[in-house]
Order: sequence, then structure tokens, then C-alpha cells
Amino acid sequence: MATDYDAPRKTDDEEAIDSIEELKARRVDKSASAVDVDEVELAENLELPGADLSDESLTVRVLPRQADEFTCSKCFLVHHRSQLAREVKGESICRECA
Repeated sequence: MATDYDAPRKTDDEEAIDSIEELKARRVDKSASAVDVDEVELAENLELPGADLSDESLTVRVLPRQADEFTCSKCFLVHHRSQLAREVKGESICRECA
């Protein structure tokens, strides 16, 4: 990129004013592009604690533990072998629990 050394230079005050004006313009632009959220629609989709979910069904495909995985004896989560911290008396412990 070529630089024109003959052009008049701006002072620090002028640059600060320009940048403040640019920031104000950006702030106005951002507020104009804000997403309009329908509060009624949000409230309808909100699930309250203790709500009756007896008519709801959840379908999850459960895979058996793979050969390169282990179950932590402390948190009982299935982890990849790379997360194995140590084995004590045949019980595997993950890095998070170690």
C-alpha cells in the first residue's frame, strides 16, 4: 500500500474525534439491526419446573461402550481412553475426577 507523505497529517485530537464519531455511528447501526423478539412467543415456549411432561416422549439411540472407552468409577461417565488418568484396583478414574 502506497503512503502519501505529502498529505497533511491529522493530530491526535482529530483522530480521537473521528474515532468517537465512527463509534457513535456504529452503535446506531447495531441498534437498528437488533432482532425484534416476540415476548409472547418466548413465554409460550418456556417450560416451567414441575410441569406435567407425562405426554412427552424422548427418543434417544443408546450405543454400547466402545472398545476405546471406559467408565469412570467416580463420576460414572463414559470417556475416551485418552481421558484415563489412572486405574486403582481395577477401577478406572478419568482426568476430571483425578
